[in-house]
Amino acid sequence: MSGRKETVLDLAKFVDKGVQVKLTGGRQVTGTLKGYDQLLNLVLDEAVEFEREQDDPLKLSGKTRQLGLIVCRGTAVMLVSPTDGTDEIANPFQSDGAGA
Repeated sequence: MSGRKETVLDLAKFVDKGVQVKLTGGRQVTGTLKGYDQLLNLVLDEAVEFEREQDDPLKLSGKTRQLGLIVCRGTAVMLVSPTDGTDEIANPFQSDGAGA
């Protein structure tokens, strides 16, 4: 057995590609992954934060904030997903008020 520790995520395939990162506390950012380490610290370029509603922190407000080059601390990273090949769809479990 080698002395090298394997990580669960293989982020090498996402370097220089667009990724979406969800962080603890509800923050959500997208950007170009420029680098990472074994602790899951991420370096994102051209990062954009999606702001949340003040009264409902689970809903996105539609506003964005340009952040530029950022470092996401690995302990705060909850999810990393590619932005290419993904689309946002309506929540099929959310009731729109029409009863069946």
